[in-house]
Amino acid sequence: MERGPLAHGWADQRWTLARIKTLIDSLFRVSYTVEGTWRLLKRRRWSWQQPARRPIERDDDAVEVWRKETWPRVRAPRRSAGPGSPSRTRPGSR
Repeated sequence: MERGPLAHGWADQRWTLARIKTLIDSLFRVSYTVEGTWRLLKRRRWSWQQPARRPIERDDDAVEVWRKETWPRVRAPRRSAGPGSPSRTRPGSR
C-alpha cells in the first residue's frame, strides 16, 4: 500500500476500502468484506484521511448564496406540534 494505487494498476492516487479489499484478495488470497477491511485497517492503526486544503473549484460566495436562497425552499417543512395520531389512517382524537 505504501507504493500507492498507481503501482497496483489504478488510474489515480486514491485508496478506497474497495481497492484495499481487492489488493488483499489478490496478494494474500483472503477475502474480506468492505466492513471487515475497515476493521482490519483500524486494528493496524490506519485511519481515514481527508484533504488538507479545499478544492480549487470551490466558490464560497456561490455556496453562501445557495445556502441562504435555495436551501430554505427545498428542505422539508417542520411538522406542527399540534395534537394528532401517529397513524396515517386515523385522525387525532382531540
